[in-house]
Amino acid sequence: MRFSIVVLFVLSLIFTAPLVAASEKILVVGDSLSAAYGIPKEKGWVALLQQRLQEEAYDFQVINASITGDTTRGGLARLSKRLQREEPNIVILELGGNDGLRAMSLRQMKKNLGAMIELSRDHDARVLLLGVMIPNNYGKAYANQFHKVYLDLADETEVALVPFFLENVAETRDLMQNDGIHPNEEAQPIILDNVWEGLKPLLD
Repeated sequence: MRFSIVVLFVLSLIFTAPLVAASEKILVVGDSLSAAYGIPKEKGWVALLQQRLQEEAYDFQVINASITGDTTRGGLARLSKRLQREEPNIVILELGGNDGLRAMSLRQMKKNLGAMIELSRDHDARVLLLGVMIPNNYGKAYANQFHKVYLDLADETEVALVPFFLENVAETRDLMQNDGIHPNEEAQPIILDNVWEGLKPLLD
């Protein structure tokens, strides 16, 4: 009887003890490419990032603030509150794809991304910018100018950059969903590897 009471007491301590929060945070601000559109959220690259961090013994919590359909304008509008709430150590910016698909102003897109980088740094966060590319059927000149925004911005702000975070994915039909825009479940580990290459130096 006494043994049972002791066991129950120990179990109560285990299940009621507060969880210890990770010492550092990574905030991912993106669109459908990071929101696991069309696939289970636990299969998306952001969820896989949390798993890899744990496997590699990095004490980081990943917070996914990605919204399907979001633009750089929308991301900038909501970033300040997320930074104040989460106080992240690292911010991963993955936005611009919807700006390009809607043929929005590239000058404004660059301005918005630059403001997001500056705002993140004002909150003492390290920043990783994920470059995006759009299909040439929007016009090769526009597609090239679109991608150049990320390259120029990274050079001007000296921010960490993954030039094209869908490398080895977007050009492979079997790794894309039927819409030809969103990567499927099989593509997510490849995307994670692309992101990890740019992120790892910021972790150390």
